[in-house]
Amino acid sequence: MGKLDGRTVLITGAARGQGEQEARLFAAEGARVLLADVLDDQGAALAEEIGDAARYTRLDVGSEDDWTAALAYADEQFGGLDGLVNNAGILRFNALADTPLEEYLQVVRVNQVGAFLGMRACAPALTVAGGGTIVNTASYTALSGMALLTSYAATKAAIVAMTRVAALELAPHGIRVNAMCPGAVDTPMANPAVLDPAADQEAMAAATARFYRKLLPLGRMGRADEIARLALFLTSEDSSYVTGQPFVIDGGWLAGVAAL
Repeated sequence: MGKLDGRTVLITGAARGQGEQEARLFAAEGARVLLADVLDDQGAALAEEIGDAARYTRLDVGSEDDWTAALAYADEQFGGLDGLVNNAGILRFNALADTPLEEYLQVVRVNQVGAFLGMRACAPALTVAGGGTIVNTASYTALSGMALLTSYAATKAAIVAMTRVAALELAPHGIRVNAMCPGAVDTPMANPAVLDPAADQEAMAAATARFYRKLLPLGRMGRADEIARLALFLTSEDSSYVTGQPFVIDGGWLAGVAAL
């Protein structure tokens, strides 16, 4: 018996990183998974690899029309929806005084508007299903400042706030809404150089390991599969009495900086 047997879950940003590991784990736990992303080749290949329990659909999370189409596809392929993981997000580093409005709004569109549209689009389907779960991906930076991340931190703080409001409004419909607040996670978004074939991957990995070994109490970056296990907990009946909460998963970062 899997923890998600008989359930259908839509996961955004599912082509790689945390979303990919969530899709793999959820399918292994018995769920039917609708993988949504704008990385069509990677998303389609992953769905094919997972097998009959998975489908892929293109979804720009900032587009109302794309959300409408994704929900229609979930209904067509799986007969409805029982859960949503709002995982899609982008990260831009820039000093506050140097951040162009266009860049700020780009981050808002994907991270904040994307989560809002996802919850709004999926809530009626989850209500029809008799209840369900929404897991929003926020960030450690929603709860603690970090230089060069004005736009990113603002959107992630908004996600935590929207999570609380949605939890209050949707509880009467049997829908639980929670947020994950990861710290540093070893994914292409956090380490864009891993996508650069010209980069010295070994040297980059060693430098990153040294930095986080000094900074974090647990001495390393998180892994995408560790975040996926928290998403599984919040999507499954193991968390049946939990809603409206931000869950920090950061290797102890929020507790303070490790001794140097």
